[in-house]
Amino acid sequence: MDIWIKAAQLFLSLAILVTLHEFGHFLPARLFKTRIEKFYLFFNPWFSLFRYKKVNGVKKTAWFKKDSPKEWKEDENTTEWGLGWLPLGGYVKIAGMMDESMDKEQLKQPVQDWEFRSKSPWKRLIIMVGGVTVNLILGFLIYICVVFVWGQTQAKPTDLKHGLSVHPYLQKYNLVSGDKVVELDGNPVLSVEELNKEILLRDARKLKILHVDGKVSTVTLPENIDMELFTNGAFPAFGYRSKTTKVDEVVPKSPAQKAGLQKNDVILSINGKEIEFFDELQGAFYAVKGKKAELTVLRGDTLSDTTLLTTKVNSDGTIGFQTSTKLAEDSSAIKTAYYGFFESVAVGFQFGKNTLGDYVSQFKFLFTKKGATSLGGFAAIGNMFPPVWDWQLFWLNTALLSIILAFMNILPIPALDGGHVVFLIYEIITGKEAPAKVLEVAQYIGIILLLGLMVYANGNDLIRWLF
Repeated sequence: MDIWIKAAQLFLSLAILVTLHEFGHFLPARLFKTRIEKFYLFFNPWFSLFRYKKVNGVKKTAWFKKDSPKEWKEDENTTEWGLGWLPLGGYVKIAGMMDESMDKEQLKQPVQDWEFRSKSPWKRLIIMVGGVTVNLILGFLIYICVVFVWGQTQAKPTDLKHGLSVHPYLQKYNLVSGDKVVELDGNPVLSVEELNKEILLRDARKLKILHVDGKVSTVTLPENIDMELFTNGAFPAFGYRSKTTKVDEVVPKSPAQKAGLQKNDVILSINGKEIEFFDELQGAFYAVKGKKAELTVLRGDTLSDTTLLTTKVNSDGTIGFQTSTKLAEDSSAIKTAYYGFFESVAVGFQFGKNTLGDYVSQFKFLFTKKGATSLGGFAAIGNMFPPVWDWQLFWLNTALLSIILAFMNILPIPALDGGHVVFLIYEIITGKEAPAKVLEVAQYIGIILLLGLMVYANGNDLIRWLF
């Protein structure tokens, strides 16, 4: 059932984003009196789920048709609206434009004043960036609305009685669980989530620490700490301390499953060392990464119901299980800050700005071995959504996807909006159009690149699921 709830959220989110993105192209095209032949949500190779069009003033519909009915083609002045079956995006087919339809026959005909190619380069540029602009504005707008309706969750580390959970990798920099980060680059820390992002993605390096023993010190992390944390699997670096060591889920084919660990087991000790907090569990595994560990688990209601298990520990200090994500300690420190409308605009705008910057910053990890294998497709995107319908998380994920869609589409890759923009900028600078053959070859190259990337990303999803 969980997978269907996630799938439904992903489907609705993509439907909203793709439709509004294509309207971003549609509206300026109509404004400049450019003919729109088709407007489709999702792609429709071979057949469409649904088609609608006015033909000579008469409304016509068709379900599950391989192609537009012949009589529809007699009226080229109105737009065909449709729903495709392949949820990889959507499109508007603009007359007189080389796009993914690869309709070269139309481009061989004399230029008509209602075609895309008859418009000035500036008008064509506005049409092409319309989709990206809408997605960018939409992402910021959603963040503003989410902040206004639900506020922002904050938990100052100084308010945490038990301090922060610190990944054991950071012990080399004199940081241990129980410490509290008071300031980061001279600014107060308002939430654990922002603390992690500031270090990994925004180049924050100077930490003012209140240690467990009450002493205060300043820790300056190295410039490459972001890459260190990523490549060593030490992220998130900071978290909330929790006494939850009850197993909520065991990863199939993992060392934990092979050792016999089961859902609802409670881990009491590792190699004879008693465990109180989850971060102590994490640290104990990390200390013996690549080796074996002996677990004492409670499988029942009394201490006599204990079981000894021996498991191999992965090279990143994990064995393949998850505990409940519910915060067990210091929950009183977590507060929600609510804002008025104008405050929400400022806070939401900053939220969107940080999200865009963080996403761009993540690309530095993509060109590492770990980053390349971490790339995911639709399954990874679907897992962003929770297994229960939560409107706040739905809109937060939709805002993130909207900003991702805007950024990815403006990349200078043929077949994407950014590829068309590159050729239009060339035309504006030189005063010459790119040859039609060049546009055609570039479109083919772009389609092949995108399909290859899609196969690779979804292949990673499949490999992770199988192994």
